[in-house]
Amino acid sequence: MLIALCAAAMGLVAEPLAAQTVTTNPATSSAGKPRGPQVDARLERVAKVPGGTSLAWRKGDPVPYLALQSGRVVPLVGGRAGAPVLDLEAQLSRNREEGLLGLTFSPDGRRLYVYFTASDGMNRLVEYPVRGRKGRPLRIAGDGRELLAIEHPGRTHNGGQVAFGPDGMLYLAVGDGGGHRGMGPGQVPGGNSQSLDTLLGKILRIDPTPSGDHAYTVPVDNPFVAGGGRPEIWHYGLRNPWRFSFDRATGDLWIGDVGQDHWEEIDVVPGDAGGANFGYPLLEGTHPLNATEAPGTVAPVYELWHRSGNCAVTGGTVYRGRAVPELRGHYVFADYCKGDLKALKARRGAVRSLATVRLVAPLISSFAEDPAGELYVVSQARGVLRVVPDERKGR
Repeated sequence: MLIALCAAAMGLVAEPLAAQTVTTNPATSSAGKPRGPQVDARLERVAKVPGGTSLAWRKGDPVPYLALQSGRVVPLVGGRAGAPVLDLEAQLSRNREEGLLGLTFSPDGRRLYVYFTASDGMNRLVEYPVRGRKGRPLRIAGDGRELLAIEHPGRTHNGGQVAFGPDGMLYLAVGDGGGHRGMGPGQVPGGNSQSLDTLLGKILRIDPTPSGDHAYTVPVDNPFVAGGGRPEIWHYGLRNPWRFSFDRATGDLWIGDVGQDHWEEIDVVPGDAGGANFGYPLLEGTHPLNATEAPGTVAPVYELWHRSGNCAVTGGTVYRGRAVPELRGHYVFADYCKGDLKALKARRGAVRSLATVRLVAPLISSFAEDPAGELYVVSQARGVLRVVPDERKGR
């Protein structure tokens, strides 16, 4: 069952990371867009396995592992899905945007982490110990250990990305719980995304190491660890952050946040500083929603307009591989409905380069980097694809 992200179109208080009054981003206007290189590349199919949501590699293991929305984690071998290493199907709620949404491995490769919507209305982050030597199938080596169980009032806006940052901490994207413009059942006054008393509409940051009776440890440098909000919160003011990533060269954090009525947004902030407020539901991107302005919030670096055929952004990654030199240093992303890959470079909150990519895939749910930094695309219709040079262009 496909993610109906298109339906989304329907103590001390930390100071915001970057205090700036949001104004219309000139990089997204109809004129004056910066030009970048033309990228001669094509999409090569790695595995014809539809329904994927997240792709990850384990340290020392050349096999990629794919999370399927239906609840299974499968290895990709010989262009096909191998026997599941984990099956959560019986535990899931799978309506439209629900299911198994996120997958990652610990930096040492000894643990697997999954984020999914459970049948009891909770969104759960669970850790599993794993074993398996290089060249041998991975296996789950014990029971799952639940780190977080977040009550989710609706069936949409679940977020889904789970990943380790360059600092070794575990990051999780959580949606605002559903509703329209931050209002409706399950939303607090002013919207869950702006409330620091809830984990909804946030990027969370934890150390998965147990601490006393707690399943995890809150890092001492989280922005609200001394008070003023839930200590797990790293960033807030997000509607449905559908994929984030860290630039492996700079550490910058890039976020694709699914919009409300008209605009999708791409955000970027330094990866080592928390407390950023991205403005929802006061604003939709740089545009008024429940407020005409929102001083102190962080403006998106790029926006996608629904009138151009977009409906739900899929955040990507900054390409640091070697196979396609023209793409190096560009952040590559897409829209779930439109499907055309886009690539940009940004500096100091403004787009400096927009590459011409000319690659399209239907229903892109995720992007991933392999250990060498090469770029993969997860299409829920076509399976897993890899961006490779186009030899027909004279390579």
